[in-house]
Amino acid sequence: MMKNLDDQNLIDALKKIRADIPRVMDVLGLDRHKTAEPWAQIIDKKLLTKLSPDFPLMVTICGGGSSGKSTLFNSIVKEELSPVGGSAGLNRRVLFSAHEELLENSDFLSALFEPFGTLPRPLKDKNELTTPGPPVYVLNNAIPESLVLMDTPDFDTGAKGVYTNREVSRQALESSDILIYIFTNSNYNNRENTDFISEMLTSIGMRKCFLIYRVYPSFKTQEVQEHAMTVAGNLYGSVADQYVLGVFRTDEDNAVASGEKIMTLRPVGKEDSSFLDALKRIDTQKLRLELLSSILNDVLTRSQELLGQIKISNQELHLYLDALQTAQSHCVHESLQHFPVDRVMKRFVDIWMSTDPPFVKAMRKTGSIIELPFKVLVGTAKKIKGAFSDKEEPIDRGDFNDVVKEDLLSAVNRMKAHTLNSEISVSAALNDPVTRRMAETVEEIRAQRGLKSNENPRKEAENEKRALTFSVSAHPAVLPQQETLRRMDWKSIQQSILSQQKVIAELSHDIEKDLKNIADGFRSKMGTWTKIRQMFAAFLNVVPATAAITYILSTGDPVGAVGIKVKLSGLFGLHDLYALIAIPATTGLKKADQNQLKEMLAPIIQTWLNSKLKAVQDLFEKEITGPIIHHATDALQSSDTLITQIQEQIAVCKKATIS
Repeated sequence: MMKNLDDQNLIDALKKIRADIPRVMDVLGLDRHKTAEPWAQIIDKKLLTKLSPDFPLMVTICGGGSSGKSTLFNSIVKEELSPVGGSAGLNRRVLFSAHEELLENSDFLSALFEPFGTLPRPLKDKNELTTPGPPVYVLNNAIPESLVLMDTPDFDTGAKGVYTNREVSRQALESSDILIYIFTNSNYNNRENTDFISEMLTSIGMRKCFLIYRVYPSFKTQEVQEHAMTVAGNLYGSVADQYVLGVFRTDEDNAVASGEKIMTLRPVGKEDSSFLDALKRIDTQKLRLELLSSILNDVLTRSQELLGQIKISNQELHLYLDALQTAQSHCVHESLQHFPVDRVMKRFVDIWMSTDPPFVKAMRKTGSIIELPFKVLVGTAKKIKGAFSDKEEPIDRGDFNDVVKEDLLSAVNRMKAHTLNSEISVSAALNDPVTRRMAETVEEIRAQRGLKSNENPRKEAENEKRALTFSVSAHPAVLPQQETLRRMDWKSIQQSILSQQKVIAELSHDIEKDLKNIADGFRSKMGTWTKIRQMFAAFLNVVPATAAITYILSTGDPVGAVGIKVKLSGLFGLHDLYALIAIPATTGLKKADQNQLKEMLAPIIQTWLNSKLKAVQDLFEKEITGPIIHHATDALQSSDTLITQIQEQIAVCKKATIS
């Protein structure tokens, strides 16, 4: 239970929760109108407006058509204020009645009418109540100062689920602290009526009620009690005795029905006081504290449910961003399917030779450099070139630019599909930790949403190179950015990207610098005799003739060839994607020489890939994925912060209650 009604920490925390949950739902693109708005209305109308020790108790008369609500209202206030008659649905508005001292307080007036979204207005003519409109009020000193009494329209006038006054009645009943439910012998066991009242009493918080049975005089007390307990059970279930404040009967009387007499209420069972005395004896503070505590608990429960949905959506956005960046990473890598081996290696040889020690340069000029190992390697290279010339034709500069354009265009179109489709298909090796984590997240989310598990991604493969494939849906938070991209001129985007293909084809200043550093690193590891023989330069001259021009994106060795496996830089956390330069195994190049060649070639390949991958990634993000990635990243940062704040404020609210 709440410790007190005016705990400022509790009030502040509730206000923050009330503001932050809709805000984070907007950030994540969730439909808060169906899920969060009813919850927010409860906080606004049932908690924040009533967390004051001197706020009056709201008591509402309700019942089905022609049950006698208005007659009961007039009888309690001892004044004919509400029209009565034999027609069901006569009254169409809510009528407030309260002590004049209470309604002199303008703050209370505004708070009383807050649930109805209107400013208070006094009743001028009781016939106003027969036409639809906002609630009105009257002053009446027969009502205790701590109470406000409301008369409501029939909630069951209509047919086939369409009720004329249902929403007006609902507003009044949801703002009430106590209900006075009046029923007759013809509808006491009408489950549609009692189900509606039960929802008002128990859906948010547990509110108490009085039961008024309008019955024929011939009905015995036992019959009245049995019927009343049937109603109580339909309203509250097994805990009815804890929430029914009293049962009263009023006998059928034509004079009462016509408004000529006031309604007489007699207690049934143990009650021996009048109905008005029973109202006056209510401990207003205690009852409201119990009720608001009950409502607060339900609000916090619902807050945690909403927070759970928000966390799942946040997790789904994390997953979508990972999937998009993973797909982008693959497209970026696939746009670089051709590696300009001859161009890069020749440039490296030039750098290598330009940094030779002076005595080596002098020996080269005079032809006195030890040539036997060099000649052997060059001879081997010629043999290899002849043996494989039918399979791998060298690609000249013009051809290389053409294949770069083709690869880039294909990757751009695949990236477009990934970015604009309703879902992204992710495929990678089972032993890639990032992809496995994403697959596990997919399964966690499915479980949280109560969906059947997709077993395929969870199966352990005997072969670690087996592909792991699953789909990730586009997140609601990025749908506006998707639509903006969808409306753009795609041909212009393609041309803009293709106009930058030179970033792939050319050797940049950074690559030149890195190649120089690699050359210096190799020299520092070479012995004197190796330096003199210049075996390293000989190896490098063999490479263009022996290496396959196209590198392979894979997680295993290429079939039928010796591969130089290069672990890619992992732009988006991919740690198991490799580039493999295929080098045919021949008798002309011994295994030891092949291993040395790999050791020398791998850093050079890696240097080129690192530079080009980043350049293509920047190009893709500038033209295609950037707005979506940036919006998703901002949404995640904002939602992460708001989720933390909401959790903290829920904890504050829980501390304000006594378990």
